[in-house]
Amino acid sequence: MVRLTEVFRQATQSRIITNAHRINEGKMPELSAEEGSDFYFVEAPDPKIGLRKLIAVVKDRIPARFGLDPVRDVQVLCPMNRGGLGARSLNIELQQALNPAGDVKVERFGWTYGPGDKVMQIANDYDRDVFNGDLGVIGRIDVEEGELTVSFDGRDVVYGFGELDELVLAYATTIHKSQGSEYPAVVIPLVTQHYAMLARNLLYTGVTRGRKLVVLVGQKKALAIAVRNQGGRRRWSKLREWLAGSVA
Repeated sequence: MVRLTEVFRQATQSRIITNAHRINEGKMPELSAEEGSDFYFVEAPDPKIGLRKLIAVVKDRIPARFGLDPVRDVQVLCPMNRGGLGARSLNIELQQALNPAGDVKVERFGWTYGPGDKVMQIANDYDRDVFNGDLGVIGRIDVEEGELTVSFDGRDVVYGFGELDELVLAYATTIHKSQGSEYPAVVIPLVTQHYAMLARNLLYTGVTRGRKLVVLVGQKKALAIAVRNQGGRRRWSKLREWLAGSVA
């Protein structure tokens, strides 16, 4: 077994990488914001203020400073679905802030969709060649035909209104759902109301999804809880004892 413990070529260039390694080692990330940094912490004492600051970061601050599109380039990653700063509530808030519904919209399966909305495929669909976790943007809604068109990396895929249970809004999603993906910019809310899901491995996964920029929004106490909590418990299966007994 080989374990990589040192950061070399990119260490002096990326706070994302060095802070990801610090988190993985159980150390608090460096939070001082230096000019040209790619890692920031925006403090918010409670979820209500955190919501306001997170929307400002996604809608205004990141586009103005880094020139990134708030819908296509910025992904909010949450420790959990529930709560005021959970993925479901944030999707509704971010949709209202970034793409408020116009005259053309469709409501199905608990979501309201309009042209320009960011969505995620949540089931493997081999006929359409789209898969669980794929992100797209709604291009057109044809109310008369009962169809909605989503662009996935420039490829249009058509859904009937009755098939929209395969999609959810995706301005925000859970860190768990983001595994295996990466995004130009990642914004992660961290508050103590997420206590049940605050863990080092989850935070590490979220931070390492960001390619150019990572912004944490929330409470330092919640960040500290996540860094200290190693997450998954060791399994005591007694496999070693059983194998030793069978050999004997």
